[in-house]
Amino acid sequence: MSVLDQTLYYFHKAADAMDLGEHIQEMMAEPHRIIVVQIPVEMENGVIEVFKGYRVQHNPARGPMKGGLRYHPTVDVEHCTSLANLMTWKTALLDIPYGGAKGGVNCDPTQMTEREMERVTRKFIANLEECIGPYKDIPAPDVNTNSQVMAWIMNEYSKINGFSPAVVTGKPLDLHGSEGREAATGRGVVFVTENFLHDYEISLKDTSVIVQGFGNVGSWAAKILFEAGAKILAISDVSGGIYCEEGLDIPTLLNTTHEGHLLSEVHGYDHISNEELLTLPCDLLIPAALGRAINKDNAADIQARFIVEAANSPVTPEADEILDKRGIPVLPDILANAGGVTVSYFEWTQNIQQFRWSEDDINMRLKLKMRKAYQTVRKVAKKYNVPLRTAAFIVSIGRVGKATVLSGI
Repeated sequence: MSVLDQTLYYFHKAADAMDLGEHIQEMMAEPHRIIVVQIPVEMENGVIEVFKGYRVQHNPARGPMKGGLRYHPTVDVEHCTSLANLMTWKTALLDIPYGGAKGGVNCDPTQMTEREMERVTRKFIANLEECIGPYKDIPAPDVNTNSQVMAWIMNEYSKINGFSPAVVTGKPLDLHGSEGREAATGRGVVFVTENFLHDYEISLKDTSVIVQGFGNVGSWAAKILFEAGAKILAISDVSGGIYCEEGLDIPTLLNTTHEGHLLSEVHGYDHISNEELLTLPCDLLIPAALGRAINKDNAADIQARFIVEAANSPVTPEADEILDKRGIPVLPDILANAGGVTVSYFEWTQNIQQFRWSEDDINMRLKLKMRKAYQTVRKVAKKYNVPLRTAAFIVSIGRVGKATVLSGI
């Protein structure tokens, strides 16, 4: 099953539970627009490289479209379509006035200098600028992009359209970014997990946690969980994982990784593979790396009590069914990792108002949004007697569908 088929599987499962007609499902599943651009760039060695840039705009029914830009060799139309689709349901679930979009450039940033990255970014936006804008489509950081890339995008777009900080979110604080944006996805994971565990009368304190992926989302989630008293048993990055039955010293490990070291270089802990990490016993397993980490081949070996999807699509449909039969609840990605787009919405709002909110205010608003979304999903799950994922899609599809009908098809 392809990554797009996986997303559509969950969509159709929820739509069928709602008795939506075939033609309505087709209309809501198909993207609004697919944009492919050529990006010829002179590299620093003098060679002309031609990259491909993509932007898939999925659904504009509830507002301007919103979604990240990733720079990765696997970026293509299918991946962007799948992720744009998820963004539509994610923003609707959090009741944010956006539709979904996703895009990026098919390139390998590990083989590029910062200057080459800037050239690629500026050329990409110069070719794309007619299709994005503060009230059209608002990009954000994703895999291998960061606040610096967002700053280049804002600058390039503003050269053509005038001062436009709201064209992109995830910007540096000194260039009209928002307090709390860097930690937002990881913090949102913790907020919604806290509500989730409360239903099982479990506190975060002393909960054993395994985090697969120690990038932005995984590291912030681990840090905030550690500060809340949770015991982080294992973490991993591209080089592998480390494990300690007594719990890891997350602040020290954060300092180590911020200095540019991989976890494989860390001493004093047991070293394990990413595959081994996923099947260790724990209360809470948080896949926070790339998608499809938990699949039909390893789902039967999962020993976690609960799974929280901090990454996009980390559990395949086949694995989802196995976990459901085994009684392992999964907190779905369109809810669990929605903290990033929520604070992106706050940043966009601040840019339009030309006013800055405090970090405490941002975190308080985020906590309320995540709690309300979880409570809504929980109620729908009980009403329809379906898993949380199906319930989340039912809420989202209902909101997008109602906006579509009210606007006129």
